[in-house]
Amino acid sequence: MSTAPTSVASSLSFLDRYLAVWIFLAMGLGVAVGYLFRAGVERFNAALTVGEHTNLLIAAGLILMMYPPLAKVKYELMPKVFANFRILALSLIQNWLVGPALMFALAVAFFGFLAPALFGPDPRWGSYMVGLILVGIARCIAMVLVLNQLARGSSEYAAGLVALNSVFQIATFGLYAWLFVTILPPLFGLKGMTVEVSISDIFGSVMIYLGIPFAAGILSRVVLVPLKGRDWYDRDFLPIISPMTLLALLFTIVVMFSMQGERIVSQPLDVLWIAIPLSAYFGTMFLISFFMAWKIGADYARAATLAFTASGNNFELAIAVAIAVFGISSPIAFATVVGPLVEVPVLIGLVHLSLYFRRRVYGGLVGDAVPTR
Repeated sequence: MSTAPTSVASSLSFLDRYLAVWIFLAMGLGVAVGYLFRAGVERFNAALTVGEHTNLLIAAGLILMMYPPLAKVKYELMPKVFANFRILALSLIQNWLVGPALMFALAVAFFGFLAPALFGPDPRWGSYMVGLILVGIARCIAMVLVLNQLARGSSEYAAGLVALNSVFQIATFGLYAWLFVTILPPLFGLKGMTVEVSISDIFGSVMIYLGIPFAAGILSRVVLVPLKGRDWYDRDFLPIISPMTLLALLFTIVVMFSMQGERIVSQPLDVLWIAIPLSAYFGTMFLISFFMAWKIGADYARAATLAFTASGNNFELAIAVAIAVFGISSPIAFATVVGPLVEVPVLIGLVHLSLYFRRRVYGGLVGDAVPTR
């Protein structure tokens, strides 16, 4: 039975369904405020900034943005992803080798070579390249659980993979950022675009903006589930805190774009240039992951789950690290915030494609009725 296009969108909450619209509106509001009240915005940002880049209000917002997704993760389901070693190995390869490498290749190709060749040298190309790389190494959490459910993927397997990715990011994000941002670009003749960043800079940001909400998310589940029950936690508590992510994200976008209002007005097509490689990344990762899962004999539910967890990204973490390390007014942070603007509509489109593959490749079957190869 086919699924009408409207059914996928209608299955999302009102806030999630129009996430791209809210982001566009927040961008527009931020640009207008920054363009019309530039001096006031700069005074506001300076008054709340400590150290080189840390705006206390933004820092609190970024931590709150990360907390609800990490409170939703069912960490107790992690052992399920180890039951089938081939599928676990494929997920790890796709998430931690193929995904970062593909985004790096697209970012280097587009902003290291294509954009300078078409439009001439410009410092912002290197910054946009770094922003895309940060998005590529921040692996999926949160929103992918909703999209996977809409595509009739395995909810338990998705929860396990998201939990595994969350733990991996704590340990590896700093190393990955240093490797892909500082070490690899010069090997491709892009020394002039290299952004020098130390592992300690990235690691400190990850510990603050991922470590704190990660610990809070685990603590919430450990304390509240035994105290109030799993049904209460899923049905009552999570819906209350879920809007916090969107509100904090939109607040961050308004402030960020208010700091860059003049530049954006003078360069309005930059969002489009950033969106092109991002769209290519999401679509390519989904197709590669889905058909690799099918090739190794995964049933539809797990193939869809592998495809969505590999193609989705933790844009909240990418935004948080970009702001903390490079500053809220940096073009690197600007590139990361385009991530959710592109990711949400593209992945919703991929839900329809996944359901099409369920009919054509799996004969409409969802579970283990498809024999393994």
